Amino acid sequence: MSEALNEIDATEAAARLADGSATSRALVTACLGRIAERDGEIGAWAHLEPAHALGQACMSDAAGSGPLRGIPVGIKDIFDTADLPTEYGSPIHRGHRPARDSACVAALRRAGAVILGKATTTEFASPVPVGVKNPRDFARSPGVSSSGSAAAVADFMVPVTLGSQTGGSMIMPAASCGVVGYKASLDGIDRGGLRHVRASLDTIGIFARSPRDIALVRAAMTEAPPVSFDEAPGALRVAVCRAPNWEDAEPATVEAVDAAEAALDRAGARVTGIDLPPVFDAVEDAFRIVTAVEGGRSLAWEIAGHRDRLNHWIRDQVAIGEGASDADYAAAQETAARCRAAMAGIFDRFDFVLTASAPGEPSDDLTGIQKSSFNRVWTLMHGPCITIPAFAGPNGLPVGVQLVGPIGADDRLIRLADWVWRAIEAR
Repeated sequence: MSEALNEIDATEAAARLADGSATSRALVTACLGRIAERDGEIGAWAHLEPAHALGQACMSDAAGSGPLRGIPVGIKDIFDTADLPTEYGSPIHRGHRPARDSACVAALRRAGAVILGKATTTEFASPVPVGVKNPRDFARSPGVSSSGSAAAVADFMVPVTLGSQTGGSMIMPAASCGVVGYKASLDGIDRGGLRHVRASLDTIGIFARSPRDIALVRAAMTEAPPVSFDEAPGALRVAVCRAPNWEDAEPATVEAVDAAEAALDRAGARVTGIDLPPVFDAVEDAFRIVTAVEGGRSLAWEIAGHRDRLNHWIRDQVAIGEGASDADYAAAQETAARCRAAMAGIFDRFDFVLTASAPGEPSDDLTGIQKSSFNRVWTLMHGPCITIPAFAGPNGLPVGVQLVGPIGADDRLIRLADWVWRAIEAR
């Protein structure tokens, strides 16, 4: 039986659309059919206008161009779209229609993508769940806040989606739903026009089904040369980091990191366990202050007029930010800068850091705040991160491992993630 069009990945879709063996209309129709069949239970989509998506597809088939010509992409509903509502997951902005696209959405359109719809997000990308189901198991969390974006890719509703990460909102949902998740370097994908942004934390990312899909979409969005996957990576130097917060690692995650380390060693990499230097002892407090202060700044209008309509986590964060002095914020930023300098020294000796993506299999707590134990520090370090769904836990649910690279080395990290995944699969 031939594979349904909605099940092919972005790389295959680009090839089929280029050689004429598939049309964008057929691909978008297949995706919309899957959404109609499944999204009533999963809740991955906040806004969908099928006729509009099909209209874009028909235009692409007739006269489209670009490296993503005709490929449907889902957009996390914190990114402005001029032709679809953008509500930021908040009742405060119900029905809001922006006048223009965020830069990342505009980049996708220039590359020829079809904007399929807006994926469900939590309120202002906070970590309070909003009822999106994990396609792998409806009784398990899909992660937050990019839960709709990750679930849509995992359930074959769309090959690619955009998400964002402040703490762990790219890596955790990808790991929980069993897809590839890439968080860019802080400015690795243009953040222009992104409202409610925490300037030193919020980062754009991509969900897809392989590192090669990530490379395709990132190159198209940044107008950079495509990543070559033919070149051998050479003698890799891999740092394995079982910190911070390793006490939160469940047996499935411990086993996954151990197995990945062993697989890379067998594949010829030079693998070394590392401890983070003492300056990182203060990194969690620094993250807490930076998040709270910058979150309060980004939501100043909403706080001034609608504080009582914000969810409990946001209100708590606002209170922390209001209680922090300018000196507290400056000290937190100084700690972050010192940690980034220490990481630069580590990357002088290693090509990437291998670490955990999430505490374990997706949580069975569908209403609580999920632990971003293995994500916050790396977001604050401003470098690229990518999680690959290389393992399964005792319940057969996905467990990822995470690669972290130096600031600006996004393309190399994506290429190495492809090699790592193949090395793990060959074990």
